[in-house]
Amino acid sequence: MKHARNVLAVAVLFVVLGNGNFVLASGVRVVATIAPVHSLVSMVMGGVGEPALLLEGGETPHRYSLRPSQSRLLAAADVIVRIGDPLESFLRKPLKSLAKRASVIDLIDVHGVLKLPVSTGRSHDHSGHYHNHSRRGTDPHIWLHTSNARIFLNAVADGLSKHDPGNAVTFRRNAETGSRQLAALKQEIDKTLAPVRKSAFATFHDAWRYFSVEFGLSSAGALTVNPERPPGARRLAQIQTRIRDRQIRCVFAEPQFSGKTIEAVVRGTSAKIGVLDPLGARLSPGAGLWPTLMQNLARDIASCLRQRDR
Repeated sequence: MKHARNVLAVAVLFVVLGNGNFVLASGVRVVATIAPVHSLVSMVMGGVGEPALLLEGGETPHRYSLRPSQSRLLAAADVIVRIGDPLESFLRKPLKSLAKRASVIDLIDVHGVLKLPVSTGRSHDHSGHYHNHSRRGTDPHIWLHTSNARIFLNAVADGLSKHDPGNAVTFRRNAETGSRQLAALKQEIDKTLAPVRKSAFATFHDAWRYFSVEFGLSSAGALTVNPERPPGARRLAQIQTRIRDRQIRCVFAEPQFSGKTIEAVVRGTSAKIGVLDPLGARLSPGAGLWPTLMQNLARDIASCLRQRDR
């Protein structure tokens, strides 16, 4: 009878949440906010369960309004893993109202994590609106750094072990295995990027400082261009002068930028166009997403910087 009630409770939970990705891990319900974080949490939970992903695909955490199904996910969660307020500021009120009983793991506050200051007071989000990335001046794109990711694995294992001590050994073993794999991945990325380290590049979104710092890349910073509105003639001339003066070889946009905006920026310069995606919007969620995301970034940067001028 007790078993029947438990089965019924699980069935009701799935109906209420309406999210097929939400799988119970020994009764502990875990939600991760963005795909890269979800990937790292999935590594730790391997063999025990699967976390739910709050924001899917190209949904940006910079400005967001929760759908009812996402609100229900938060309300049912025991553990929520996120970057922190500087990135997911839209969660401030929902966490207080919907997820009062949940434990929140803020990865940006984990001891030992490298935190870089924002390089500019203004930066655009994916919807084209300007905003401050952080109240505290910390660049929130901390997942784009393999050493940070390894620290996250251990922090998640510790956090989950408090809620599910029966699987603590598995969580910690998974974190150790994942950490070794990420160390090997770093060496692989180092080799991919070694030939292009001295080649200058710029980006449209100031999201790449952690990746650039870790792998010693010659980043000329972000151009701070609104993805929805091409820059005016004066601003365009300033950007093009900067590209020529800094001998910027590639300018990297993100999927939300229109081709016309990108072409206007590099017109009259020798810079090539590339596209980088910090969230893995086109990748399948799961444990493999974060490693694939980092491999893709390295490959795409190296490929663009290797191109010869025509």
